Amino acid sequence: MRFSVLASGSSGNAIYVENDEHAFLVDVGLSGKKMEQLFAKIDRDMKKLSGILVSHEHSDHIKGLGVVARKYKVPIYANEKTWNAMDGLIGNIPDDQKFLFNMETVQSFGSLSIESFAVSHDAADPMFYAFHENDRKLVVITDTGYVSDRMKGIIRGADSFVFESNHDIGMLQMGRYPWSIKRRILSDVGHVSNEDAAIAMSEVVFEKPTQIYLSHLSKDNNMKDLARMSVSQTLQSCGIITGEYVHLHDTDAEEPTLLVTV
Repeated sequence: MRFSVLASGSSGNAIYVENDEHAFLVDVGLSGKKMEQLFAKIDRDMKKLSGILVSHEHSDHIKGLGVVARKYKVPIYANEKTWNAMDGLIGNIPDDQKFLFNMETVQSFGSLSIESFAVSHDAADPMFYAFHENDRKLVVITDTGYVSDRMKGIIRGADSFVFESNHDIGMLQMGRYPWSIKRRILSDVGHVSNEDAAIAMSEVVFEKPTQIYLSHLSKDNNMKDLARMSVSQTLQSCGIITGEYVHLHDTDAEEPTLLVTV
């Protein structure tokens, strides 16, 4: 199993996951043209996509969904409430490309199993995904106001995480956003901060080589160096020294990460 965080941030999100038989996208939050450019950078062909997994209907996750699905005839998987919420946002999708992926279920594609799980975000029915192949596990979890015990139980022990580290609380509180938006981000249906993300990480990583990709960083209320430092320091306070078995990686809103094996 291999993956690349094609783009991650407030302006658009897309994550590519493949094995030897299948290839999936989690979300298409950028234009079709930008998605083609990102695929070229990881030397992959969008014509070979097996499906697109939708987390929720916010524009930074579905901006290019309709265009990509129609152009490349890719099946789309989403739960019923998300399908309803996307009505009128992604254009017409042929019925033979529309599939249900219910919350808290597992769908298998050959040797690759994909597990959906609920997150806490202000969308119709938001969910993210854990990918399993043999004894390897990749978790994608962003866009959640907090990480519940149920979420922790599902994601615990992954070999690789794409984990939200959205904002620095001080930057957010002192920043230019109106209070209504600050309150939304800080709420239980908003986004997790660097520190809260790290506390959750400390409870789900096992003592084995673990790669954590810090994702969905706010352009206005976070910085890569700050996120990495904050997460590292918080993990250390929880008894986990980064660089030993836990390794932190940046993601970017414009450039994909290297395609790596889980």
